[in-house]
Amino acid sequence: MAELKVIRGGAQTVLRFEPGQRLSDVLNAQGMNVLRPCGGRGVCGKCAVLPSGQISPPSPAERKAGVRLACQTVLLGDSEVILPESRPMEQIELGSRGALTPIAPMPGRYGAAVDIGTTTVALSLYDLRTGRCLAESGMLNPQSAAAADVMGRIGAALAGEGNRLKDQVTNAVSALLSQACAQADVDEALVESMVVTGNTTMLYLLTGHSPAPLSHAPFEADWLFDETVTLCGRQAYLPPCMHAFVGADITCAVLSCGMCDEEGIALLCDVGTNGELALWKDGQLLVTSTAAGPAFEGAGISCGCGSVAGAVDRVWVRDGQAAVHTIGEAPAVGVCGSGLIDAVAAGLALGEIDETGAMEKDFWPLTEGVRLLPGDIRAVQLAKAAIAAGLETLLESAKITVPQLDAFYIAGGFGSHLNAQSAAAIGLFPQDAVKKARVVGNGALAGAAQLLLDQGKMDRARQIARSARHVNLGGNPCFNQHYMEQMLFPEA
Repeated sequence: MAELKVIRGGAQTVLRFEPGQRLSDVLNAQGMNVLRPCGGRGVCGKCAVLPSGQISPPSPAERKAGVRLACQTVLLGDSEVILPESRPMEQIELGSRGALTPIAPMPGRYGAAVDIGTTTVALSLYDLRTGRCLAESGMLNPQSAAAADVMGRIGAALAGEGNRLKDQVTNAVSALLSQACAQADVDEALVESMVVTGNTTMLYLLTGHSPAPLSHAPFEADWLFDETVTLCGRQAYLPPCMHAFVGADITCAVLSCGMCDEEGIALLCDVGTNGELALWKDGQLLVTSTAAGPAFEGAGISCGCGSVAGAVDRVWVRDGQAAVHTIGEAPAVGVCGSGLIDAVAAGLALGEIDETGAMEKDFWPLTEGVRLLPGDIRAVQLAKAAIAAGLETLLESAKITVPQLDAFYIAGGFGSHLNAQSAAAIGLFPQDAVKKARVVGNGALAGAAQLLLDQGKMDRARQIARSARHVNLGGNPCFNQHYMEQMLFPEA
């Protein structure tokens, strides 16, 4: 056995390991998670570290990046590594702290609503007698250390990491529950019930169910939940999913915003690593999903980061140049998703970026230490094209146009902090839809809370899930055509 000295901040830890392992695997096995949004392919640069000692020479990916990467460095013997200090997420979208009416609540004095997102995990603690939200907590989904997107995590699970992924998210839920109970001065033992929502893949990984059916065509889930399981020693209801890639989180968001109870035509868009869309028209619910990738979460972007202190979260044009705001007004450390959308919109307005996505310079500095590269703009183009094309294809499937929409719901953590006008400026959303936009925040968590406080709504959730008709975008010529068209930005 060899020893690895790990230095993070002012703390030092010594780990023992068998030589020949990748540094990231040794760290993750000990719970010292290192982010690998690219799934360990060495292309995102997010696991940059400072290793020394008996280690492998730089790989081609490391030479290209100009840094040592934990996912590429192989430990050959006694070694040392300096890790960057982790930063807490500052803008995880939680639920509303308003009270709900407890009509037929789940058992117990207290209960928790949980949303397991691809990027973040959020929890709200409720008094089941009064319906009052007592505390909220959230954190980065620790599974991000394996991969940023669902396909990367499916691959990791099928490669033998399923139990680790299950433990990671279960431990995250347990930690958030403890944190919320401490905030509210509630005995954890009195929390008997939970409603846990998430996309289909996240629920597969949570329950340890093999995601093999989700990994290949025809991408048909063999379990759509609507089940009660035991989680963290408590009764946990998992709401129904609609499809392999339209999960219980969208069922809950649709339930929460009430769009299926309205007379008009309504569209819901949850923007994130997965772009999920739901369209309600004449008593029919059409749903679809498109892989946007992690760019809107800050992953895969050269200076990208999560919503941490110092992240550029807003950009606007002032006196002919870009002005920025950072979370907590701290010194800039990178740019998060909302700031990235603003930045591209500002770049188009200033002529730094043209409609094809080309930049006149090798990079565009937003502020000291934060800049955008041509590859960053390309990543935004790919992500926005996927969502915009999916939206257009869904509307065409229903034979309606954007002006016919009566309501446009923007859901999800990223959508809650998104400047809708900037989204329209880069072509992510149609301008006519933005005029009717309603930002609903974490609709998935809000819907889970409704189910926690009123078990009667479980039947409504089932009705919503069963009535949904999935529009397949894979191999869809309409989607393919729109995708190519949407690769261009609107002219400023």
